[in-house]
Amino acid sequence: MKRKIVEINEEKCTGCGLCAEACHEGAIKMINGKAKLIRDDYCDGLGDCLPACPAGAISIVEREAAAYDEAAVKAKNAAQHHHGHVHPEGFECPGSKMREMKREEAPVCADVSYRPSALRQWPCQIKLVNPSAPYFEGANLLIAADCTAYAFASMHERFMKGRITVIGCPKLDSTDYSEKLCEIIKNNDIKSVTIVKMEVPCCTGIENMAKEALQKSGKFLPWHVVTISIEGDILSE
Repeated sequence: MKRKIVEINEEKCTGCGLCAEACHEGAIKMINGKAKLIRDDYCDGLGDCLPACPAGAISIVEREAAAYDEAAVKAKNAAQHHHGHVHPEGFECPGSKMREMKREEAPVCADVSYRPSALRQWPCQIKLVNPSAPYFEGANLLIAADCTAYAFASMHERFMKGRITVIGCPKLDSTDYSEKLCEIIKNNDIKSVTIVKMEVPCCTGIENMAKEALQKSGKFLPWHVVTISIEGDILSE
């Protein structure tokens, strides 16, 4: 049938996730940093998501589409509520909404055990970040293996401060990050790349992916690799 339905312009989409939060039917999900209409029959065509989009990437069009299935939407929402709002594999939750934190020099704290965070953006997982996010422009990029922040006590002060941080584990994620990392480096004015990995063999994967991304980007940037030991020492840099 021909009816009114949401259309998302992927080029305009900034990946903020506000439309997905505004869609009560769950017809819009964030996939690979972009908003997607996952099922026509979940979209009622009323456009509650339109005013939520700051980029003007959403419009209402008239095209051939499956009829809105209110019963299916109610059943889906009830199932998600019952299971604690579990999201299907590959979909991002509202927690992946893009945020940028303006970090200022932290005041001296009487509690010497307190260390302020140096993380400047959210999300930080490589598979969740949007390569077009504004915080990448002009950034010094830190590509870190997940475990480094736990093994190396001064990760924030030594490596994250003043850098945009993306993290991942090539063994657990079973994902080739090189394509997304290449997109980040190629499409933004990245100033430098620092790679921090553990000494364990599987961590070589994140180093190789970062190097491949640098090569494919066609850019010549200052970069270096830091290796952290399991005991928490810097082995090489």
